[in-house]
Amino acid sequence: MLRVGGVAITAGRKADDNRPTIRVGYGKLLKLFREKAGMSQEALAEAVDYSYEQTASIEQGRRPTKARFAEQAEEVLGAGGALAVLQEDVDRAKLPLFFQDFALIEAEALSRPAYDPLLIPGLLQTEAYARALFSAHCPPLDDETIDQHVDARLSRQKLLTRTPPVELSFIIGDSALHSMGDRAVMNDQFTHLLEVGKRRNVEIQIMPADRGFHPGLNGPLVLLETLEHRQVGYVESQEVGVVVTDPGKVSAFAMRYGKLRTQALSTEESARLIERLAGEQ
Repeated sequence: MLRVGGVAITAGRKADDNRPTIRVGYGKLLKLFREKAGMSQEALAEAVDYSYEQTASIEQGRRPTKARFAEQAEEVLGAGGALAVLQEDVDRAKLPLFFQDFALIEAEALSRPAYDPLLIPGLLQTEAYARALFSAHCPPLDDETIDQHVDARLSRQKLLTRTPPVELSFIIGDSALHSMGDRAVMNDQFTHLLEVGKRRNVEIQIMPADRGFHPGLNGPLVLLETLEHRQVGYVESQEVGVVVTDPGKVSAFAMRYGKLRTQALSTEESARLIERLAGEQ
């Protein structure tokens, strides 16, 4: 049961219904406000500039809502913030299941250092880069699922501009700068990295390929400092993600990350490298 603004919403789910509960609850709440406003689905669709099919799918929990729909529906239906307050949870439900627990912790982190050896980190990806990655998924994803994953990844990037700011540190393997064949996609990605890197709460370092053996060769890692000032780790490979809370293991992650920072290029050197690569595209 989902309760919003004193309204209890019972989903009435079938055992084989794979719609996320939050999406079903959001749809029921939308229907409640729509009927209170005396509007048909067709009228609501026209008012928010969505198709009837899209609006009906959102109300039935078959399609996740986007922020633009929520904002317009709030205004049209006079929902008083009840729909908007659920948007972050709806966005999180678009993420792969294995990643959702980590995303919940990440959203409230005080700091987030991370090392990514092969790919541009999700928080720094452009829409085109993210779409290219999901389009190369094996087994293939359908277009709607790709759209949902891209939208969820871009929604996570609100962490970059959150108030109060979260301290973000990224070490990116040199291979990530050369892994995408599409020059236009990579040129836009390089420009985006340079822009994001100018933020006071963001540091971007590149790990050169000639550093030889270093602590990052075992794979990517993320460290989070929670609101309670606890350190949490996260590792992911082949769509399996693990939140690490054991103090000894998290401490080892922190030591490895510290060594990686000393071996990577400085933020200034990294920016110059990215600028050079952008000029070569």
